[in-house]
Amino acid sequence: MDVSQYLEIFIDETKEHLQSLNDQLLILETEPENVETINEIFRAAHSLKGMAGTMGFKRMQRLTHDMENVFSEIRNGNMKVTADLVDVLFKGLDALEAYLSNIQESADEGTEDYEDIISQLNKILNIGLGKETKEQGKEEVSGADAVAGITVQSDSSAEKFRNLNIQSYERKAIQKAYDIGMNVFGITVYIQETCILKAARAFLVFKSLEGLGEVIKSQPDIQDIEDEKFDFDFSMVLLTKESLENIEMTIANISEIQNVYIDHLTLEQSADDTMEAEEENSHKQEKSNGKNTVNTKNNAIAAKQSSKPVVNRSVRVDIEKLDVLMNLVSELIIAKNGLVSISSSEGTSRGESGFNEQIEYLERVTTNLHESVMKVRMVPIESVTNRFPRMIRDLSKKLDKKMELYMSGEETELDRTVIDEIGDPLMHLLRNAADHGLESNQERIAAGKPEVGSIFLEAYQDGNNVVIEVRDDGGGINVEKVKKKAVEKGTLTQEQADVMSEKDAIDLLFRPSFSTADTISEVSGRGVGLDVVKTKIESLGGDIEANTKLGAGSNFIIRLPLTLAIIQALMVELGSEKYAIPLGSIQTIEDVKISEIKYVHSKEVINLRGNVIPIIRLDKVLDVESDHEVTDHLTVVIVSKGDRLAGLVIDNLIGQQEIVIKSIGKYITNNKIIGGATILGDGEVALILDVNTLV
Repeated sequence: MDVSQYLEIFIDETKEHLQSLNDQLLILETEPENVETINEIFRAAHSLKGMAGTMGFKRMQRLTHDMENVFSEIRNGNMKVTADLVDVLFKGLDALEAYLSNIQESADEGTEDYEDIISQLNKILNIGLGKETKEQGKEEVSGADAVAGITVQSDSSAEKFRNLNIQSYERKAIQKAYDIGMNVFGITVYIQETCILKAARAFLVFKSLEGLGEVIKSQPDIQDIEDEKFDFDFSMVLLTKESLENIEMTIANISEIQNVYIDHLTLEQSADDTMEAEEENSHKQEKSNGKNTVNTKNNAIAAKQSSKPVVNRSVRVDIEKLDVLMNLVSELIIAKNGLVSISSSEGTSRGESGFNEQIEYLERVTTNLHESVMKVRMVPIESVTNRFPRMIRDLSKKLDKKMELYMSGEETELDRTVIDEIGDPLMHLLRNAADHGLESNQERIAAGKPEVGSIFLEAYQDGNNVVIEVRDDGGGINVEKVKKKAVEKGTLTQEQADVMSEKDAIDLLFRPSFSTADTISEVSGRGVGLDVVKTKIESLGGDIEANTKLGAGSNFIIRLPLTLAIIQALMVELGSEKYAIPLGSIQTIEDVKISEIKYVHSKEVINLRGNVIPIIRLDKVLDVESDHEVTDHLTVVIVSKGDRLAGLVIDNLIGQQEIVIKSIGKYITNNKIIGGATILGDGEVALILDVNTLV
């Protein structure tokens, strides 16, 4: 049976189970007696084991099986949760994630067995149960049988392999195996009647035994087993160099197997060869079937190994959202039919008025359709943030600092394309907060602060943007230290540093290769953090700013657009060219007299309702020849980036439009001012301005 078709489902569900295990282990670390958490971990480990077994990932199955054994004993009250156990379990989760990463890359789990983790789990299990470590190997075998619910027995009535009709060519193969010192085993396997995918379980038995020997006889044949044309048992003859115990263990590791009957098979024990002639006649047909079966299995395995799963291509959608989408598509068809009807009555006054009505109707439907599609693409930010508590827990141990992560707003939704990219920048900021931001335990106590440092991750929607804040209650950013470091690196002169504002000094942290860390550690200090964060955020159409108070902590604020596909924009003209300014960045549009423009440090500014706002002449920035008549008034679009404002001077306003953002790819790579392009109704291309780079 080819299971490669289920690989994407396996990857998605494994991610969910691993995240559940991470969350529950974090709870278990603080509440070791929490029965509900212990049961949840046991269920997740059991599900993972079954899924890995079904897909044929033996190493992954073995590791989850040992984790399940431990929690089975904890759940039964035979042993307690310890700090050492939690540490080993987290290592086990990291190993499972490594397996999953390999599966995503190559559809194969790899060759790493993680024997050290398995031995640690079994050692803790034996100590917890008060058993001797030297008996560990024996206990693992019996434990596997017990958990899997398997009994290896000897019962002549149930040993159906003794009734197999052995053909003459199969007898020759058995005799040859004996001659070269191989073992010949008859095996009958009974699958649990509650098993849903019995063909999958049978396939796993055959696949497991393939690497240990050769199955020369099967009843029913392999094709019938793959098609589930059998009850809950099947028998086979296996030629192998392995011992009976190894074969037992191999089958025992497969879940949902009820009983296994296995014994040495001799030619005398096989059924009498009474129909020699018929067997000879059917020999060629049997052999042909055998070859077809082998080819089928080999093709299935090859397909499994060659198919690389596509990850991060799926979104879970509420069925109600799909219903809304379907209704809107229905209305779109109605609008289309209306336009077709009007085209047949062209030239009449009724046709002209009807055409305008249909266009308005079509506009409403497409707007609603856009909103509905965007809701379908929206994913809670929780899918990114749920891995951070574990990361902070590990950093706390590695840095020997007591810290706690507080998260809020995880239900805030972002476009899937943004969600896929925002994880690394947030991880950088949290690691910075843990390493740079929070002081050591002794320093916090000396400063009169709680010994446990606090890191906050908050997300909320603000208009057409989502704001994510990462803040801490640490020592804050030492601005003077930043200036000193910049002077040492040659980024600034001492004179520039002396007159530089606190805001500009903090912005130095976002320069490439700039770090204030005195030593390089595993966590930070290489100067590849904040500049990477800023570059990634700006590539998503967002911006980042930092606020700090020495001794009280720092706050990094990220603003991201809700969507990267369709936006509302203000269309403007510069000379003969048209440009789009995202509406989310615009504060107001002002008509400014030229006489009101003043100069500060040789730069043009205006005083708008008490705010001094710098003026940016877009025709000079974009090198566009303005054909606008010289007047005593300027049209200025006031845009914002965080708490900063700027005025963009334009020639003419066209109006507000809903535009589709198209990537300009590699055509323009040296100018960050252009954030993309859009195609207008008349087919003309307009460039979209990235306001964040201008302010």
